[in-house]
Amino acid sequence: MAVDADGDGNASPRRDIDNDLNSFSTAPTVAENTPLLSSGTASSQTTRDASPSRPEDEPLSWGRITCIILSMWALIFLQASNMSGISTTQSEIAADLDSYENAMWFTSSYLITASSVSPLVGRLAMVFSPGAMIMLSSFFFSVGAIITSQAQGFASFIFGRVIVGVGGGGIMTLSLILVIQLTSKRRRGLMIGLTNAGFTIGLSTGAIIYAALLPVLGWRAVFFVQSPIGVLAGLGVYLSMPSFAAMSPTSKGLTPFQKLANIDYAGAITLTTSIFLFLYSLSLPTIPPLPLIISLAIFALFLLIESRLSTHPTIDPIIPLDVLRARGILLSCLSQLGFMAARWTVLFYAPVFVLAVRGLSAPVAGAVLIPTNIGFGGGGLLIGWLHIRRAGSFWGACIVSLVFFTLALAGMSVVSTAATGAWVYIAVIFANGLCTGGALNYTLAHLLHMSRPEVHFIVTGLLSTFRGFAGSFGTAIGGGIFGRTLRGALQEGFERLDGGSGSEAREKLISILTGSPAAVHQEGFLTLAEREIAIAGYEVALKGLYQAAAALCLVVLVVQAGTGWTGPVEDEDEDEIEAAIAEHDGRMEA
Repeated sequence: MAVDADGDGNASPRRDIDNDLNSFSTAPTVAENTPLLSSGTASSQTTRDASPSRPEDEPLSWGRITCIILSMWALIFLQASNMSGISTTQSEIAADLDSYENAMWFTSSYLITASSVSPLVGRLAMVFSPGAMIMLSSFFFSVGAIITSQAQGFASFIFGRVIVGVGGGGIMTLSLILVIQLTSKRRRGLMIGLTNAGFTIGLSTGAIIYAALLPVLGWRAVFFVQSPIGVLAGLGVYLSMPSFAAMSPTSKGLTPFQKLANIDYAGAITLTTSIFLFLYSLSLPTIPPLPLIISLAIFALFLLIESRLSTHPTIDPIIPLDVLRARGILLSCLSQLGFMAARWTVLFYAPVFVLAVRGLSAPVAGAVLIPTNIGFGGGGLLIGWLHIRRAGSFWGACIVSLVFFTLALAGMSVVSTAATGAWVYIAVIFANGLCTGGALNYTLAHLLHMSRPEVHFIVTGLLSTFRGFAGSFGTAIGGGIFGRTLRGALQEGFERLDGGSGSEAREKLISILTGSPAAVHQEGFLTLAEREIAIAGYEVALKGLYQAAAALCLVVLVVQAGTGWTGPVEDEDEDEIEAAIAEHDGRMEA
């Protein structure tokens, strides 16, 4: 917002921009034109910035800035690598703990917990300083890593993964919150791109690093060494952060114990429990109705609690009802749910294509995700560097980027065949990642435009939760479509081969091929004719899966378009602001 610096009743965008780019502000305020990380140099606070409710500006040296960035990258890498790295250590862990049948929970327990705590973290970041919240999240992550490394049974291992998930969910949400809090609007898009790049590097290389360390250290040491790294990175952020918090009005001036007493515990417990039960239901092979019904009932109780707290003098709701009712925020979160669910179909089933259709090894199957994740990181960085250099509406850019993402998904349905050249497939999967990175950056920037600055932390946590939902939706719904299509294609192919007669042996073979893509090219397992049927079945299933994902994205486009382009407050005169920025940059260069 522009301020009336001249005292004449008229806001001055030019002077507002001068303040933005010439000083580092640590004020506990929701104003966005007071960045802590900027391209300019730090200066002392001017008289017109002074306010009785604001502390003096606390300049951030480049050393502190570097420490924050490197420490957060380390935490983001640890958080993301725990999503993919478990895949290469899962077999040895399951053998050591004798938990083959429950191995799926090694990953699900982490993802469910991380998604469940994200809204709570977003609210707590408005009560306590971001530095303290990062330190707390890294503590949970490190303690969970120790518990996991010392687990002697399935229950204790899952308990450790849950604690790690609490820390991981906080790290991902707080990384976006720090970008919002510490950067100017011109640098925000680039920093979000860097954050996403850190996430995708961890996701891409986590499985490779875990696989390399496993024979040298063993799985217990692989998890244990994450603990000191997490503690050191959390300390690095905490000690480098300025002493401020974007507090809610009811939290200002209170002691830490008073802040703890004023937290909406009932809302926090009911919301987290509702999300946990919902994701737990989706993670099961057969979705049971009872946990879903209980989840909806608890969520209704959460809404009742939040409505009663809307007029409470001291306690703020976890998610204010006006946020839940806001059309732009709700539709943005729903579009992210569908968009990322479609993206997860690529992440889950591209390795399946390499194993079952191309007949390559498991390491090569995992490496196929490297091009798409390079595209993901590069797309976010390019968009943030070249285009998202202001706050405001990105409605058109969101639609265009989602259209290209949909076309890339449709392309995946075409190139997922044995006849497609390797470089053609790599180009298409790279393009899919590129479009994903750009769309994620645009949609977050537009969501911030659609919400009031004072609730940015809350909507960031809410967005992280819906993106977390996407993994479960992508596996549950996409897996169902893929499995049914594959089974049908295999049954039809073997019936043609056998002359229309089925057998118990064929049903068992179909079950094996459906659950184990690597079995298609296992030496001596199938005849040449059976292998051709199996490969064709996987091609049909992958084509149907990606076409369904592309159709889902058409719905996502409609939902995203429904968010609109007008925010809760009319934007300032963008042309005048951009002119002031250009003039300021010219003076800085001179």
